[in-house]
Amino acid sequence: MFGMKRLQAFKYELMPCEAQGRDMSRFAGCKRVAFNEALLLQQDRYSKGEKKLSYAGLCKELTAWRHGALLPSGRIASWLADAPVHPLQQTLKDLDRAYTNFFASRSAFPRFKKKGRGDSFRYPDPKQINLDQANCRIFLPKLGWVRYRNSRLVLGVVKNVTVSNRNGKWFVSIQTERDVEPPVAHGDAVGIDMGVARFATLSDGTVYLSLNIFKRYAADLRKAQQAMSRKKKFSNNWKKAKARVQRIHVRIANARRDYLHKTSTTISNNHAMVVVEDLEVGNMSRSAAGSVEQPGRNVRAKSGLNRSILDQGWSEFRRQLEYKMLWAGGLFLAVPAQNTSRTCPRCGHVSKDNRMSQAVFACVECGFNENADLVGAINILRAGHAPLACEVNGDVGRQQQEPTKRAA
Repeated sequence: MFGMKRLQAFKYELMPCEAQGRDMSRFAGCKRVAFNEALLLQQDRYSKGEKKLSYAGLCKELTAWRHGALLPSGRIASWLADAPVHPLQQTLKDLDRAYTNFFASRSAFPRFKKKGRGDSFRYPDPKQINLDQANCRIFLPKLGWVRYRNSRLVLGVVKNVTVSNRNGKWFVSIQTERDVEPPVAHGDAVGIDMGVARFATLSDGTVYLSLNIFKRYAADLRKAQQAMSRKKKFSNNWKKAKARVQRIHVRIANARRDYLHKTSTTISNNHAMVVVEDLEVGNMSRSAAGSVEQPGRNVRAKSGLNRSILDQGWSEFRRQLEYKMLWAGGLFLAVPAQNTSRTCPRCGHVSKDNRMSQAVFACVECGFNENADLVGAINILRAGHAPLACEVNGDVGRQQQEPTKRAA
């Protein structure tokens, strides 16, 4: 059997000294300036009817800017030479890709970068990077040796490194490549029904409860946002209040990500095939406010439902399941969600009257009664053309009654 290549990223918190922290902020700022000036240049050329510059052409412009040439905005930024050149070239490559995707109708038009939002830079050349795991440090061009919190071993050969800032803390993401043996999946096929009251219900009866982490921190977040609103904008007290709001958001995101990773890992390690609904989360969480001419109904209730839907992280959960099933050697399928909660798994009768309530399914044709989420999971599995883990009969409800479980 032949091995296979696996690309994987390992992320750690950096522990830079004061000078290194300032340098990383400057490098992120230089990258932002290079991106914005290149985007302005492309817009100017487009308005004049000229052909857009390629990535190579943008790199030539960058070299001139680093040597003191006038920027498209009319200023001189020779201090761009203080930053390593490869991260600046990488942001030009990102811009060229975004610009191409826009004209190919694959994405929206690229936007100018804003300070403090998505501050990061990427080192693409592994020859310039030296990783010393024994001493918990990494060498980066124009930064030197930077210490990091070594929480796990980096596996494989380093391909590139990305340094990013999040809520005042710097992190390093090390992408590696390594050979792995072809994985062999274990377990049966399973269908998964996603919900709000229950995060995930599996067709074998397993239930993962909703974390609802945003709801847990809603009161703290509201108080922090109210305190920030009372401060004079951009004052020192306003910045401190804003940092408190950001810390709460980071805490919420970390808890949600941790729960999703543990749940998706458990499912992918124990099942050879996973079938999920192809949910349009953007449409499901769309605002019901309507317009002035046609105002929406039950707007307050719909906004609360939208918050609950987005708090679950269904799209991220699907993304994690997809690549983890690939790594485990299993099969991942997404099937249309139409009528999965309205179809009787015993007789196949489809009717909206089968769904008596959010939690109860009762077939109006044959009288089959079961939890609605479990019925949805069974129908999702059947839609994936996978054999059921159990036969659907009169006592399926009593066999699989509420085996609740939360990922550790």
